Amino acid sequence: MKIYLSGKLVQEKDARISVFDHALLYGDGVFEGIRTYNGRVFMLKEHIDRLYRSARAIDLKIPISKKAIFKAVVMTCKTNNNMNGYVRLIVTRGKGTLGLNPYTCKRPEIIIITGKIQLYSPKLYQHGLKVITAGTIRNHTESLNPSIKSLNYLNNIMAKIEAINSGVEEVIMLNVQGYVAEASGDNAFIFKDNRLLTPPTSAGALEGITRNIAMKLAGQSGYEVGEAMLTRYDLYNADEMFLTGTAAEIISVVEMDRRTIGSGLPGKKTVELTKQFRRLAAETGVPIA
Repeated sequence: MKIYLSGKLVQEKDARISVFDHALLYGDGVFEGIRTYNGRVFMLKEHIDRLYRSARAIDLKIPISKKAIFKAVVMTCKTNNNMNGYVRLIVTRGKGTLGLNPYTCKRPEIIIITGKIQLYSPKLYQHGLKVITAGTIRNHTESLNPSIKSLNYLNNIMAKIEAINSGVEEVIMLNVQGYVAEASGDNAFIFKDNRLLTPPTSAGALEGITRNIAMKLAGQSGYEVGEAMLTRYDLYNADEMFLTGTAAEIISVVEMDRRTIGSGLPGKKTVELTKQFRRLAAETGVPIA
């Protein structure tokens, strides 16, 4: 496998950055996770646009244009024959000093890695996830805004540890006001009656690419779609619940904090929405070949 590293394709064993890179020292950088389906890069423009928004928010100047990154992602996928897989696009702050000052870092590193990813087993897509509420609170939006896809994921990791130690795959994170924010790495949704609801970004949720697709597809199917400040009570009493994310795609939640959600099986609305998403993913995107 070859890795794109600041303008060059290099073998994996030769893909090296400095130990003084602030991404390593402080988690200072931004990233995107992108999928490829049937020889196409899915929602590439949307991911690159979000990458630049994240970089702007942390005052990180990406040294090449969106068009150049666009081409680099496609080239890296083509080189590695990544036709159905995963792409990790990273921009680090670059090599600096041992101090916090980010402006000592003169040249950001751009890294593109291709490979495979399977967040959940096929069995869980068939039968649904069991989740718990995390004790770890989602970062305050004025501390480290979750809309920034930064390399500092310790908040999410701490919540994920809770899930693993409790014998489940995922958790629901609350914000400092006690409202639902998101899962450790995915957006959360509920169906209630004929409405599809998800927390707003102001509650501590990332504006997920798959999140936006799910909302659009549901609206096209005739459902009322909106954002709402949700509590655990709302989730416990939902007709259906699911999570969305680039790696997760769309996956049902059938139990939360030992409360059965809906019928205890993946809901019909969620199953149909998943089919629509998969058709869209299989048929659209930027060609690699």
